[in-house]
Amino acid sequence: MDVVKEVLEKHQRDLEKYKPITVEKHLECRIDVGMMLISDPNDLEEKELKESRATYLLNLTRDNTQLLMNEIWKLPTERMDECIVAKLPQPVTILPRLRKVPGPKPLTKWEKFAKEKGLIKKKKDKKVYDEMLDKWVPTYGFKRSDSEKQKEWVLEVPQNADPMTDMFQKKIDLRNEKVAKNEIQRMKNIVRAKKEQVPRSGYLGPEVASSSHLLTAVTVAKSSTASVGKFQEKLPKEKEARGIGVKELIPGAKRKASHIGDQPEKEANLDLIKSVFNKKPKIDIEKAISLQKQEDRNERENNAKSANGKTQNKKSRKGKGNRKPTAKKPKGGRGQKAIGKKSFGRKRR
Repeated sequence: MDVVKEVLEKHQRDLEKYKPITVEKHLECRIDVGMMLISDPNDLEEKELKESRATYLLNLTRDNTQLLMNEIWKLPTERMDECIVAKLPQPVTILPRLRKVPGPKPLTKWEKFAKEKGLIKKKKDKKVYDEMLDKWVPTYGFKRSDSEKQKEWVLEVPQNADPMTDMFQKKIDLRNEKVAKNEIQRMKNIVRAKKEQVPRSGYLGPEVASSSHLLTAVTVAKSSTASVGKFQEKLPKEKEARGIGVKELIPGAKRKASHIGDQPEKEANLDLIKSVFNKKPKIDIEKAISLQKQEDRNERENNAKSANGKTQNKKSRKGKGNRKPTAKKPKGGRGQKAIGKKSFGRKRR
């Protein structure tokens, strides 16, 4: 009996771990299965919340999650890759966004062409079986070049080509040229998507050649000489290329034009000498008069200063000890006598 009682108690304890899937609520919860969102409008039990906050919130969260899972299990399900999958309906709740919804990605030039022509792009397999190497090789990626090197370990030199030509290097140059061309096309797609004007470029091939491209290529070629295209003859009704990016393509755009003209060198040198000798200095009369007046004024000031300096030097040479005492003249007019024995007045004749 003790063994049976112990087994029943253990079973009861195991059942207590797993709560039932039925949940009772005073008010019905609002459930949005598409958004996997549940809103509980019921009030919180303040008494239980104060006694044990963590336990109460844990039980409340468990009950609401159980209600959401019950609604999900009511949806049609299917098994995919050993998993049970349910397709969620469209969400009902609208959540606010910080930024606007991003628009569709602009199509490239090739994607527009493929859409108009109805071309369907098939997904490439990651690996294909190569009969020559007798193994599976990747269709793209860095390991594909290794497999190509194993296959093309020798290359045939054409009859009309130079026998000393490095065909491996020629193949690498062609591949680099294609990569650069694709990069230019990618940048053009970005500029076109932003609805900006595409800068002009030189001749890139027959597939992108137009009258403006050819005109730009001709202008660049003529300006690539040492004289910056000064002696290049023009065709009848020929126009110069203009627009964004033309000046940057011209090699001599930052250089000044050559000083050499159509005139013979001897005559040009003679004209240069004549222009140097026949040049007359430009004289500003008012400025010259003002400068002369200023010079005269400075000279007078210097002379006055030197004269004052000489008089002061003469006075300084006489010492105070050599001076004789002089009698003071009495105040008054002529003929007056001073009080005392001596008279300083003049005698009348």
